[in-house]
Amino acid sequence: MAHPRLHRSRAISVTLATLLSAGLLSGCGNMIDRVAGIGNEPKLDPIENPQNDPNYQPVSLPMPAPMADVRQANSLWRQGSRAFFKDQRAGKIGDILTVVIEIDDEAKLDNQTDQNRDGSNSAGLDNFLGYETMLADIFPDGIDAGNLVNSNSGSTTTGSGSVDRSEAIKLRVAAVITQVMPNGNMVLQGTQQVRVNYELRELTVGGVIRPEDISNVNEIPYDKIAEARIAYGGKGTLSDQQQPRYGQQVYDIFFPF
Repeated sequence: MAHPRLHRSRAISVTLATLLSAGLLSGCGNMIDRVAGIGNEPKLDPIENPQNDPNYQPVSLPMPAPMADVRQANSLWRQGSRAFFKDQRAGKIGDILTVVIEIDDEAKLDNQTDQNRDGSNSAGLDNFLGYETMLADIFPDGIDAGNLVNSNSGSTTTGSGSVDRSEAIKLRVAAVITQVMPNGNMVLQGTQQVRVNYELRELTVGGVIRPEDISNVNEIPYDKIAEARIAYGGKGTLSDQQQPRYGQQVYDIFFPF
């Protein structure tokens, strides 16, 4: 019968081999796509309805009670209207508005910790019903009954940390209203792709907005978007050079030290 430790080591080896194989296979698939695209510019994604995406999920949030449309006799004003004339701002599914993204964020944090600790212990057994004299028989080299245990300990810990982060992003992207919620709030989704030579830059934005936050020029700032999802990245030659190699990524995942 095999030793239990042998079974455990085999199970660990099989698990590591499976995880490593999965990582290599996924990396190989991406490598094949990259090899097939050598000499070709990154392809732009087709314009599609976001609701046709298998991963699309309609937004569901707590809603207040619906407000009745109160009309007054002999009045040109209707509740909820913002002007006497037709509102040109986005308000229906399929309407387009501009999202203004201006992020200027800066954070600095310094932290330092020092800790010192010293400790010492001494213990002896000068008298114990006369049996302390028998210690010499147990330890042939002799022993001092008054100095049996003597220990010293000391530890020093020093830690320091520093964060200095600065971000400045100024972008504008057109988004499409994909859903109108029962309380009048709207869900927007926008994607912008720009290809320069062999580098593709992509900006995506999504979230929930209020109609009253849309300006008279049909624009809305990013900080007025609830559940905002903003992503700005790219793919191409430069982006590939900024990423570690697949082998290095797999090594960093599995190497425990």
